Order: sequence, then C-alpha cells, then structure tokens
Amino acid sequence: MQYTRLGRSNLLVSRVCLGTMHFGVYADQEECFKIMDRALEMGINFFDTANVYGGRGKHGLSEEIIGRWFKARPGARDQVVLATKVYGNMVDAETPNEDRGISLYKVRKHVAGSLRRLQTDVIDLYQVHHFDRTISPEEFWGAFEKLVADGDVLYIGTSNFPGWGLAKFQLHAWQRGFTGIISEQSMYNLLCRYPELEVLPAAQALGIGVIPYMPLAGGLLTGKLHAPDGSRTGQVEREYGISLGEQNQQLTEFSAICRELGEKENIVAIAWTLAQPAVASPIVGIRTVAQLEGLERAAELVIPPEPLARLSDLFSINRGRALRPGPAPEAYAW
Repeated sequence: MQYTRLGRSNLLVSRVCLGTMHFGVYADQEECFKIMDRALEMGINFFDTANVYGGRGKHGLSEEIIGRWFKARPGARDQVVLATKVYGNMVDAETPNEDRGISLYKVRKHVAGSLRRLQTDVIDLYQVHHFDRTISPEEFWGAFEKLVADGDVLYIGTSNFPGWGLAKFQLHAWQRGFTGIISEQSMYNLLCRYPELEVLPAAQALGIGVIPYMPLAGGLLTGKLHAPDGSRTGQVEREYGISLGEQNQQLTEFSAICRELGEKENIVAIAWTLAQPAVASPIVGIRTVAQLEGLERAAELVIPPEPLARLSDLFSINRGRALRPGPAPEAYAW
C-alpha cells in the first residue's frame, strides 16, 4: 500500500480510503468486521464514516459497528486514521438546533455522540459534511478549535464545499493562527469532473488534500453491462442520466483503454483520480470483502501519459452530464 500526507498536515494516510457508508445497511456486522480486518491487512489505515450513516431511524449505526470492531480488536484503533462527519439531523424530526447545519451548540453535542459510538477518546479527522452558508467564521472556528484544544479531535476536514468556501474558511483559520482545513471530500470521478472547475485548484493552492467519494461512480466505472433492479448502480444510472450496456460508447471505449493497459476498470478509475495533483486518497465504499481485492494495485498504478490523456478527453466536462442550475457545490454535488 502507498501512503501520502493529507494536505498540509504531516498525517500519513493510505492512498485508498475505506468508506463505510454501507455498513449496517448493505453489509451486516459480521461482514463489516471482515472488511475492516482485511483492509488493515492490506495496509489501508484510513477509515471514513459519518454520524448519519446507517439510514433513517438508524443514524450512527456505521459508527457503532466500527466502535464494536475496535473493542473486539485490541490495538486496531492505534493503526487507524479515523474520520467521521458532522452536519446532518440525527433525530429524524424538525427539532431546533438539530436540523442540517453547523453551530457550536450542535458540534459539541454531536462530537460527544460520535466518540461514544466509536468507542474512542479521539477522532483523528472531524469533517463538516456539507457547506453551511449561514454560520460565521468566528463561530465555525470557535467550535472546532475548542475540540482540538480539548483533545477530542486532531484535524479538521470538509466535504461538499465550493472552492470559494474553502478559501473563505481556510484564510480565516490562518488569520486566527489555526491549522485550518487539511482535507476536502468531493464527488469526483471520470463521469463527474466538475470539481476541476474550482474545488481542486482551490484545494491545491490552499494545502487541502482532496479525498474523492464515489471514484467508481457508484459502480458505473467497474465494467458492468447492466445494473440489477434495486441496485445502487441502477440508482446512480438515473442520477447521472446515463445507461450501462454496449450502446454506451463512452463506457465501451473506457473498457477498451483498460484492456490495453491490462487492468480492470475499477483499478483504472481509481488510479485516474490519484493522478490528479490535488487528490490524496479516494474513498471506496465497500459492501463485501471481495470488493477490497485489487485496491492496493489502484494505489500503486501509474497510468502512462498517453492513455491518461485519452481517459481525460473521453470523459471531459463538455462530454459529461450537464451542470444542474444553481451555485457550487449544489451544481455538481448532492
């Protein structure tokens, strides 16, 4: 496994991150334990979750499963760079101070819940799950600086932020003498190139490591020719407005390039994201142990310049799906 520093920090993370959004939803606890065991064996030391993962009525389930795994695996916690998130509603009801957003009040409450569920005394990377346009920089950094000072959190990251939002909050952090943001999660893959417009350049300029989610576009970039009814890939087909199958010339040509390289589609898709200078560690959402196989190859694969350029041109922005109306990041991120 290859490792890299996350943004401007000196924190080393594996070049592939284990995504746990499906824990407790599509993978039961037994399978999740096997997934984490195998990931650690492979050298994947970067685990990503969120307080809301688990689904309606089961928020926190992913964190709980990870916490039980830590308890059952003495010493495992010290081998993992643990990331979780805050922003969403944890009570599934319209309750003051619980709706989507960030406040000092909410952050202090939600970090305590995450620490309890994860059965740990510290969160290595605490991420703001979505961009909140209403919070002042003073309250934002007042909340997160306190967590770091108290030892509950080591580093701060963001997710689904626009480039201008990264600049705004990073510069305020530096003015306060604080480390600021070390990572940004953004949907980014060959079929979703919009972060290249502003997020990736801003992140690179500001020392923020990008950890793309959905590098395989929910399974669309794995060489599948059809999506089973009710599958996540079928859902993403509708979200992206494309169809799998031999009639999709773009994906057919993608598979042809992968065959020329002698690599599987999922490996090439992940390696392509890693070829982008701002990218640190793509997050791969895993449902089964089998889906982990080959990820170490993705971390080490260097795609030669000519096929890399062909891939980038094949999925260039003007050939991809159209931007939705509205400002960034809503125009390209959910």
